[in-house]
Amino acid sequence: MEQKHPLPPFTVETAKQKIQLAEDAWNSKNPEKVSLAYTSDSEWRNRNEFINGRTEIIAFLKRKWAKEHEYKLKKEYWAHTENRIAVRFEYEFRDEKGQWWRAYGNENWEFDENGLMKKRFASINDLAIQEIERKL
Repeated sequence: MEQKHPLPPFTVETAKQKIQLAEDAWNSKNPEKVSLAYTSDSEWRNRNEFINGRTEIIAFLKRKWAKEHEYKLKKEYWAHTENRIAVRFEYEFRDEKGQWWRAYGNENWEFDENGLMKKRFASINDLAIQEIERKL
């Protein structure tokens, strides 16, 4: 049985550990590695896109990081319950035309008993920035 520690029920400490693991994985920009944190039938809403399962997660992330150059993400703890975690995040990237962007958002995560994320709902807003305005 696949497991991704820490497992629910979460404490503040283990929720923050889970968030840091997610941040590190996403900053690796390795779609296959990232996908292993999710159940094989994981459900996502990312902006206006609905994604189901690891195969779709990998395809989505490959498309995402092919367009988002110099991607850097920071996640922060917002709240948690026994098997759910809420985070706020921001990330920065440069598009194909050289324009820098900062994306702000919130994610709601739900985990199964093995610590794999079975639901991820992300609301995201983008802001065009100048390179000198970068924070990450």
